[in-house]
Formats: sequence, C-alpha cells, structure tokens
Amino acid sequence: MLTIKVITEQRDEVIRRLAIKHFDATEIIDRIIALDKTRRASQTALDANLTEVNRLSKQIGGLMKEGKRAEADEAKAEVSRLKETNRTLEADKTQAEKDMHELLVLIPNLPHASVPEGTGADDNRCEETGGTIPELPADALPHWELARKYDIIDFELGVKITGAGFPVYKGKGARLQRALVNFFLDCARDAGYVEIEPPYVVNAESGYGTGQLPDKEGQMYHANLDDLYLIPTAEVPVTNIYRDVILNEADLPIRNTAYSACFRREAGSYGKDVRGLNRLHQFDKVEIVRIDRPEHSYTSLEEMVTYVRSLVEALELPWRILRLCGGDLSFTSALTFDFEVFSAVQKRWLEVSSVSNFESYQANRLKCRYRDADKKVQLCHTLNGSALALPRIVAALLENNQTPEGIIIPKVLVPYTGFERIS
Repeated sequence: MLTIKVITEQRDEVIRRLAIKHFDATEIIDRIIALDKTRRASQTALDANLTEVNRLSKQIGGLMKEGKRAEADEAKAEVSRLKETNRTLEADKTQAEKDMHELLVLIPNLPHASVPEGTGADDNRCEETGGTIPELPADALPHWELARKYDIIDFELGVKITGAGFPVYKGKGARLQRALVNFFLDCARDAGYVEIEPPYVVNAESGYGTGQLPDKEGQMYHANLDDLYLIPTAEVPVTNIYRDVILNEADLPIRNTAYSACFRREAGSYGKDVRGLNRLHQFDKVEIVRIDRPEHSYTSLEEMVTYVRSLVEALELPWRILRLCGGDLSFTSALTFDFEVFSAVQKRWLEVSSVSNFESYQANRLKCRYRDADKKVQLCHTLNGSALALPRIVAALLENNQTPEGIIIPKVLVPYTGFERIS
C-alpha cells in the first residue's frame, strides 16, 4: 500500500497518477489525510499529557515529604484526570489508525511515469516483436482438437472429475508439461535464481501482504473451515517469505524461482476466449521473484524482461511484448510488461507472462525492509514475473508445430521430453 508520507506530502500528484488507472482518489485521499491529522493531534496531546503525568508524579513525593498534603492531593487528582484523558486520546488514535488502514488498502499502487494512458487491453503499447508466425494449411486444427486426436489432454474427463477448467494431461501431454516445468526451472537456476518449493495454500496474512486480499478475494479459492486460500500464483508464498524481515543491503537483489500449480476462479469468464487451454481454473506455472533496492529495481525489471524473452525465443514461438496501459494495469503494479505468443490456428495473441515492478507497494504491506549502508531501515522493492505459465505455451506449441506426421517438439525440450514429436 502507499505510505502516509507519500499521500500527505504529494496529495495532488497521487490523485493525478491514480487517475491514469481510472481510480478517482480525491475523496478517499482527503479522508485519509483528515484521519492522519486526528491521529497526529491525538499523539501530540498524549505525549504532552504523559510528560505532565511524569512531572506531577515526581512532584507528589516531594510535596508529601514537605507535609503539603493538600497540594499533593491536588496533583494526584490532576494525574488521575490526565490519565483518563489519555485513555480517550489513545482510543481516538487507535480508531483513527484503524480507519486509516482500512482506507489505505483500498488504494491501488501508483503507475510508473512510463505507463501509457488507456482504458483496456486495446490501448496497451507494443514494445517489441520477434519470431516467425508459421503458415499452416487451411485444415490445421486448434489445440483442443489436436489434444483429442493425439489423446494427450482430456478436457471432458476433467469436467467429470472436477469441473470445467481442470483438464487431465495424459501420456505425452503429461510428459510435455513436466518437460516445460523442468526446462523453465533449469533456465532460472542457470540465470541465478534460487529454487523454492512453496505451499499451495496460504493464510489471509499472506494474501494481504502481496495484495490479493482484499482486492481479488472473489478470484481466489477459499478453504473456509481452515481460513486458507489456494494460491493463484507462486508469487504469493514466495514473496511472503520476506514478510516482517529486515534484509542486509549486501544480500540484494534476492532472486527466487518456484514451480507451482495455480488456482483461479476466473469468475465471469466465458466465450471463445476460454476454449481449451486458453483459460483454466488450475494450471502450472514457473514464477520468478526479486527483492531489490529501490534505485536498482528498474534495472532488475529490464533483466527479468530480457530473461523471459530468452525463454519464448528458445521455444521458437512468435512473440510480442506489451507495456500495459493504466486501464489494464493491475491493482498492485507500478509497471507491467506482458508477453504474448501467437496462436496460428486461433489467429490471436495469447498472454503467457506478466513481468511487474510493484516498487514499495507490496513491501509496505509485508514490512519487507533492508538496512542500508548508513544502517537506516528502508522499504524494499518487489518484482515478479511468469517464466512461464504453461497452458497457452502448450496451446501455441501444439498449434504452431503441427505437421501431417505429428507435432514437432522444440529442440530445447527434446532432452526433457525424451521424444521429438507427438504422433
């Protein structure tokens, strides 16, 4: 969340920048500033009263020794009155802090200065493209028909076992999934990321720390009895490793990677865009997470974008990178680059990765900090990216690499799959 310092010292700038995300912050910002004034006034009065209580308490003993009982009793009465006032002031301060916090978590992160204006996906800015879009015959099949033809993914069986959006991978389909996961993890390790195997369920504090709660509560699967949430991405448990932690500046940037299943309710999703692997409730993904110093975090973001680009290039898929506009930027992100690969049969771009810098927004919620060279404690910046999400990668691989003899496996995956084609 945003810090009180930023909100109070840069009110107009905060309101202006949040408008790029189409968030009208004027009323909520002014309420927070008013509550902060109440909190500060209560604290100032409380401090003054405590000082007076200490002064009078020391005075009472001396008055008693001097036999000035009436004056001592008067001082005692004043101490009692001040303590009663302090209880009221403490309650006022606590309530102001509570009300202020409840409003702070409703405010999105500020967009970076480079975020373009726009209302949605159509306004995202294409930064770079690469690869070659294959020319397929007119009778080329979409991935859901290829999955049935080669018996590698069973969507109907998933519906039987669980429901729509939970496919069952079989035979070479399951081996392709495992190959992609291992390939992505090995690449991350070679790039200096330390592998983490996180839990797939988290508590509410973890969901709050990375900003899924309360913003995306309706999109998360909730185990009500235990009050635990199935993770929508490994970002949540991995970033929360550093909740309530003070790091050493010399240890930054921290680089972690993790494979996990991801669970998303995707409420309201329907139509052709959810066909086959295009949108699932459970899918596999390898995530990369960085914790960094503020002055270095955008260098880290560039490095992460370059790294993800190397993955889609290695898979020989046509790709493009989009800089998200204000209307398409997530609640917690300051700047996001989306990677998309082209589906040659569906003739559309499919998102396979988002690489984001959250600046200090998550770190402020997490209390993720570091001690700088001057021994001062500062908020970290947090970043993460998909590297990569599997379903649409698999969809593009199946569709783009189909031939009359079968589906060709990219060369970099053959050592992992143990086969060169699905036929």
